[in-house]
Amino acid sequence: QVQLVESGGGLVQAGGSLRLSCAASGRTFSRYTMGWFRQAPGKEREFVAAISWSGGSTYYEASVKGRFTISRDNAKNTVYLQMNSLKPEDTAVYYCAAPDGLVGLTTTRQLYDYWGQGTQVTVSS
Repeated sequence: QVQLVESGGGLVQAGGSLRLSCAASGRTFSRYTMGWFRQAPGKEREFVAAISWSGGSTYYEASVKGRFTISRDNAKNTVYLQMNSLKPEDTAVYYCAAPDGLVGLTTTRQLYDYWGQGTQVTVSS
C-alpha cells in the first residue's frame, strides 16, 4: 500500500552534516505520522525522530536534540532528516517508517508498519 525509499547517506567526518530523504509512494502520505529510526551493528533499532502529519509537532531522541531536524514536504511526498554536528556514535543504518493507520506522534517502533530499506551513515573521527 505504501513504499518508502531512503537516500542521502554517506561517509562524513565528525562535525559534518548530512541530509537524509525518504520518498513515499502509495496511499495518502500527508495524513501519516512519519518516523526515523537507526540501527548500529550489533544493536537493536532505536528511535531517532518523528513528525506529525502536518509537520507541526516533532519529537527527538535525547542524544540528537539540537543536532538533528526532522521535516516534511507533503507536496513532494518526502520526509527529511537534517543531521548536523555528526558524531561517530551516530554511525548506523537509518530507516524511515510509517504506520498503516492514524497513529499519533510515537516513538514506539512496533506501531510503525512500513519501512524503507535504509541508508548507511558513517561518521569518522
